[in-house]
Amino acid sequence: MRHESVATAKPMSQSKRRATYKDLMEVPDTMVAEILDGELYGSPRPAMRHSLVAWELAIQLGAPFGHGRGGPGGWWFLFAPELHFGEDVLVPDLAGWRRDRLPVIPDTPAISLAPDWICEVVSASTERMDRVRKLPIYAREGVGRAWLINPQTRTLEVFRRGEDGWVLLSTHGGDESVRAEPFEALALALSELWGDA
Repeated sequence: MRHESVATAKPMSQSKRRATYKDLMEVPDTMVAEILDGELYGSPRPAMRHSLVAWELAIQLGAPFGHGRGGPGGWWFLFAPELHFGEDVLVPDLAGWRRDRLPVIPDTPAISLAPDWICEVVSASTERMDRVRKLPIYAREGVGRAWLINPQTRTLEVFRRGEDGWVLLSTHGGDESVRAEPFEALALALSELWGDA
């Protein structure tokens, strides 16, 4: 998840002890902290380009899928929600839940119900963690769809969870107009994500 910085997402301790939520709470506010398979990771806060991509994607999805304006509705979307899956704590850039599975957004700092869709905006410093550490946890927890967006290469990869892990459904790039699961009801303008429009 986090983004273009000289810092790289990496374990914050070489200790063999499994990280706890108390450890996570001690990470400085200048970083995003996650616990993956018992290891505490700290990532730099998102760079502006990454924040723009997440914001533009939320705008394109929010009205038609979140509110039903010009689209099917039926979804909740959250920026950087804290997901608790047992001892694992993950923070995707965006996550979406179908309202028939999550009728009301809880008034809590974290949620343990797996999203139906997640999006990670990747960078050179976090791409390996997003792909190798986080995607398997999302699959294990039952997240049905995952998107990886890379602002540097201007690409969108669309994944569906299969029996043996993630299946890459499609890759898109540049200024394409994209219909991608689970939001294929409407076309996304990729050029708007990059700030070109």
